[in-house]
Amino acid sequence: MSTITYKKPTLLDIPAMQELVAPEIESGVILPRSNDEIATNIRSYFLALDGEALVGFVALHIHSPLLAEVRSMIIATEYRGKNIGTTLVENACEEGRRLGLKEVLALTYQQHFFERLGFIEIPKETIPEHKIWADCIKCKHFPVCNEVSLIKTL
Repeated sequence: MSTITYKKPTLLDIPAMQELVAPEIESGVILPRSNDEIATNIRSYFLALDGEALVGFVALHIHSPLLAEVRSMIIATEYRGKNIGTTLVENACEEGRRLGLKEVLALTYQQHFFERLGFIEIPKETIPEHKIWADCIKCKHFPVCNEVSLIKTL
């Protein structure tokens, strides 16, 4: 049985990150991020590895001194259901606590997953406006979005 390890990425991890997330970007589940955008925000990511193989990641994107967002979460298909996503989100929330954040936002199609982790649904209208214009407008589903907005108090 494999042992999953968790770490912060380096810039050398970007190609593997892009390869892992490509199918979900193609399907429209996750927004595309350029290599430059990932590099600029590399410190916001957390990786899950099985040996040397990247099997998942998540980012904690800070919107304000009080609010961040868990985003770009991907787990390799064959590793889903093994609590890797749970550990990644918990790691991101723990970092948010250390930084002094008060809340973490999630926009997702996986509502029940996030509710199990203590997130509660909120109206999309309450999401900070800069989030909508900076990210959502890039989505191929905008403005007709079926994602659910959830928030967790840290």
